[in-house]
Amino acid sequence: MKKREGDAWMAADEFGRSLTGVGFNLLVRDMDAALRFQTAVLEAEVVYSDPDFAVLRGYGGLWMLHADHTYNDHPLRGSLNDETPRGVGAELRIYNCDPDAAEARARDAGYTILAGSADKPHGLRDAYILDDDGYLWVPGVGIGG
Repeated sequence: MKKREGDAWMAADEFGRSLTGVGFNLLVRDMDAALRFQTAVLEAEVVYSDPDFAVLRGYGGLWMLHADHTYNDHPLRGSLNDETPRGVGAELRIYNCDPDAAEARARDAGYTILAGSADKPHGLRDAYILDDDGYLWVPGVGIGG
């Protein structure tokens, strides 16, 4: 059941037609907590948010958050519970996001750092940070060359 009151910021079909490139949707238990991570650690810009849905922008990309309760009729609904980790096996990479700064912000805010910032053989300096929903975010910048 949706919690938003009033009209949507944009008609869903209009927004859908405006999307291009690659994007992703993340299911979140607590919209406010998810937005805190996105803005404080990743420095993403909130394009729009309500208790059900949010659109974020940063680093040349656009992504969306959907609150669990909006997926009542979705095929994934059966897998949404407190015991099931989210995003296992997926890395959400944010390029041109300073990993050292993101790691410091994440530590200050009490998030879990799986691996601190380090230069990697694949030509990136990156860090591995978990958000409250268990999604693995990997901010990174190119090194050398």
